[in-house]
Amino acid sequence: MLRYIGKRLLNYLVLLYVAVSLTFVLAATQLNPRSLWAVRQPPVDPAIVEAQLLKYNLSDNVPLFERYWIWLTGVFQGNWGFSPEGVSVNEQIASRMWVSLRLLLVGTLVGIVVGVAAGAWTATRQYKVSDRVVTFISLLIISTPAFVVGHLTQIGATWFNNVTGTRTFEFIGETGDVGDYPLADLVDRAQHLLLPTLVLIVLGAASMSRIQRNLMLDSLGADYVRTARAKGLPAKKAVMKHALRTALIPTGTYVAFSVATMFVGATFTERIFSFPGIGQYGVDTITKHDVNGVVAVTAFAGVCVLVGAVLSDIMVAILDPRVRLA
Repeated sequence: MLRYIGKRLLNYLVLLYVAVSLTFVLAATQLNPRSLWAVRQPPVDPAIVEAQLLKYNLSDNVPLFERYWIWLTGVFQGNWGFSPEGVSVNEQIASRMWVSLRLLLVGTLVGIVVGVAAGAWTATRQYKVSDRVVTFISLLIISTPAFVVGHLTQIGATWFNNVTGTRTFEFIGETGDVGDYPLADLVDRAQHLLLPTLVLIVLGAASMSRIQRNLMLDSLGADYVRTARAKGLPAKKAVMKHALRTALIPTGTYVAFSVATMFVGATFTERIFSFPGIGQYGVDTITKHDVNGVVAVTAFAGVCVLVGAVLSDIMVAILDPRVRLA
């Protein structure tokens, strides 16, 4: 097992290096940090702008290979560079990573569990009323853009707060006004997390339920399940032991990548609820011509995909005994 994981990990690391290096080349040639000073009033002395860009390895007057080598040397020392304004990329990634983790962890994981359970259950009740109702609700949610779902929940939360005369839902930012009672800070964070977490659960469960239902239907119609039933195996055991386990193999791959990439996959949610997470930071780095920030976010996303790929290989090997690890 360890040898198998090691070989796969080495392949992924090579791909990650190539992807991040290409991102640096693309960002360094296409983004223009110098333009940030072109619109300032009063105009900034070009010599000062050049000195600032040289300080942070962002000057387009320096050959691309030289800039790449300086950047790569810094990365090996644990320094991902600075933005054109001098903000440390390391500090931004470190702080925003934990914001995204607090926002996305529960919502993503619960959404996956609910979606898998709903999909497997509706597959066993194909074309019944319960199956059609869940299918209709899921398709309605999937067809609705994430930002629309987010705004609708905010409207509903505002209505609930007004009717009840409470502040049950707080949905602007990560924290707000903290009271004087015990554990006030924890309660405040929970209030701000409640609504975006609910949105992530709903969106994740809707899409996951459709995937799992289709996979489960394929497994239920397989020959080995019909053979097991013909030999007298109870329907419940045939579904749980044979059909569900087989249907979870591709689900395991999807889930591994979903959990790993959740940090950069909820940009709309972070924007709508004003959470300063990795997804929002990734968009900001592009609009602000932050070459080092773009590369760092890409590298972070690549590491997430790498982790997801390794987890996927492990889960498939555990769920499917046909996989050879040698």
